[in-house]
Amino acid sequence: MRKAWKELDLEGGGLQAINAKLAAEMRARPPAYIAWILFPLGLHRFYLREPLGGMGFVGLSVATLIVAWLLAGWWWLIPAGAMLGWAAFDLVWIDRRVTDYNKELRKQLFLRKGHKPPQDYRGRYTSDEDAQRELAEYQSIKEGERAGHPGPAGANRRDRDVGGKRRMPSFNEQEAMLRQMRSRKNSETGDD
Repeated sequence: MRKAWKELDLEGGGLQAINAKLAAEMRARPPAYIAWILFPLGLHRFYLREPLGGMGFVGLSVATLIVAWLLAGWWWLIPAGAMLGWAAFDLVWIDRRVTDYNKELRKQLFLRKGHKPPQDYRGRYTSDEDAQRELAEYQSIKEGERAGHPGPAGANRRDRDVGGKRRMPSFNEQEAMLRQMRSRKNSETGDD
């Protein structure tokens, strides 16, 4: 193999590479909640890329052990209670953190450098009404594409996508348009 081939980066920078990186980096709720079971070690915080919080749990665990070993009585309950309270808070925090982390990761990977998301960006849809409307439009379009099924009356949906914007014709549609143009040209010039 020549040296030039060895230096090529065959991973590429396209959508497949971004999606592979996204799939590898995204966090999920089940592993986070399983790691939460061992909350004195802070594993759930480390898993969710929150190392300071993980170190906080480790520090409270060590403080609990040191206080229990050095001081007699109930003093060890203070750091242990703080750790239990924090762990209880984390049961709710995990869900929010997974969502926020994954959304931020998608923004980092899919937005071009120097660009910001639209103002009030909250994910794919701005509201549940928008989601329901777009889903209904999409279902309507797909129903109209079924063989023998009439679409909504008077709607020229072939030229529109789900958002109502003009779409590019498919390859087959382009081929059909070219055949029509050729046959019109041939009929005008008399070249049958």
